[in-house]
Amino acid sequence: MLSDGELRARMQGATAISDEVINHIYKKRWLQIWVPQSYGGLGCDFKTGITYLYEWAKIDGSLGWMLTLCSGANYFARNMLPETAKRLFAKEYTCFGGSGMVGGTADEQEDGSYLLQGVWHYATGAPYLSHFTLNARLLKQGKPRLDAEGNPCIRSFIVEQSKVTIIPNWKSMGMKATGTFSFEVNQVTVPADYHFVYDTFYTADVVTKIPFRTFADLTLLVNYLGMAYHYMEEAQTVLPAKVLASDQSEINTAFETVLDYASQIEIALANNAAVALEIQEEIHTFGTQVVAQLIEQVIRVHVQLGIKGTQVDQPIHQVFADFFTATQHANFRSDLTVF
Repeated sequence: MLSDGELRARMQGATAISDEVINHIYKKRWLQIWVPQSYGGLGCDFKTGITYLYEWAKIDGSLGWMLTLCSGANYFARNMLPETAKRLFAKEYTCFGGSGMVGGTADEQEDGSYLLQGVWHYATGAPYLSHFTLNARLLKQGKPRLDAEGNPCIRSFIVEQSKVTIIPNWKSMGMKATGTFSFEVNQVTVPADYHFVYDTFYTADVVTKIPFRTFADLTLLVNYLGMAYHYMEEAQTVLPAKVLASDQSEINTAFETVLDYASQIEIALANNAAVALEIQEEIHTFGTQVVAQLIEQVIRVHVQLGIKGTQVDQPIHQVFADFFTATQHANFRSDLTVF
């Protein structure tokens, strides 16, 4: 098993996650933190899972991001028929990941299977996945299927990696080891039980009941906090610790607030109470404000680093590039006003 320090060393300068690190991830079942124990996963409660994500992001941005998005995709085990989920997740190397966009079609055949066709953009962890998730417009033997309002019907599917063509087109300055690539599916047939609906669940524990927007907000937010904390750690190689103490304290305080929100959510849901829309909105606003604050902090520190902050072979450059690439994710991006 690899220590946190060894994982960070393996990720420094990496443009892909090594087999050694991937095998470590599989053995620890880190990608299955949200998969119920009844399916063979770790079945973490929300607060524990959030803490894992934060600690992984502190080790390395690409590592934390890949683990967050792929474990998040494995959450869809809850949307699948239990017998299918149990069969898939009995294997330690099962890992979902994919795209949230609607990028192709799924033509339902007479036997109930689906014929998939299309291109989907930016699936984090593409080289490491056992199955790709995708959203597609439904057809019925070539004809579009429409809902009661006349809109296209959309369904989600999983496809085995062997039936997918990966398009290695990630050109961003950071998150280079995440394997965030596009992918193509060309006339691939999948069985009926390889499709699922986002808001249809076959499990009933507390994590299942968390509103998806809030789940996404808090799991992504701890990544930004973890990367920012790592950045401040690396900045201490140049600047006095006292210069960074306030920033690190604010990061710690924000993370404690995240844990408080996670606890509130779990307590409410355990008591069969809904998570109020006002709380969901409060959490999203909090996350937006924190990300804006983190960006300001990192920029303010970075301009104090001198030439070392510009050298691409320095660890802090990688953390900087990863952090600013990650903060362009659409989840909090539309509300940011710092640029």
